[in-house]
Amino acid sequence: MSKAKIVIVNENDEIIGSKERGTLNQSDIYRVSALWIQNSNGEILLAQRSFNKKNNPGKWGPAVAGTIDEGESYESNIVKEAEEEIGLKNQKFQKSFHHFHDGEHKHFTQWFFALVDKDIKQFTIQEDEVEKIKWFSKEELLQSLNNSPENFLKVIPECINFFNK
Repeated sequence: MSKAKIVIVNENDEIIGSKERGTLNQSDIYRVSALWIQNSNGEILLAQRSFNKKNNPGKWGPAVAGTIDEGESYESNIVKEAEEEIGLKNQKFQKSFHHFHDGEHKHFTQWFFALVDKDIKQFTIQEDEVEKIKWFSKEELLQSLNNSPENFLKVIPECINFFNK
């Protein structure tokens, strides 16, 4: 069985090809979709990445995120990832900001937003991707970021500012 191919884009987020997972080099730019979930109380759902993940193991990040495979759009990917990673189905996702990350890994992230009122026990996590999920109050999240920023993906403060205007 061949590995899934990841969409490769140029600096304008235009598709220029694809590569098998695990074969990207540092100059390759790829696409990611990510989902920011809040509930009616203003709490934020974050996912702790599995400790077995190659990149950023154990760090807290968006509730859902995934790399875009060949044949997928940002929209189709986020629907698939939400169902796979946390068992979220039949949910409307609002397209939000588009972000370029220029670091060790270069990628465009299309962010989506969803308002979801579910108890944490109503989610089903994909254990090879997600260690656990947790609802954070904004105050608790800001305090945790201030005390232990190394436990979170670097994009989380930017997201808090954007989604809580």
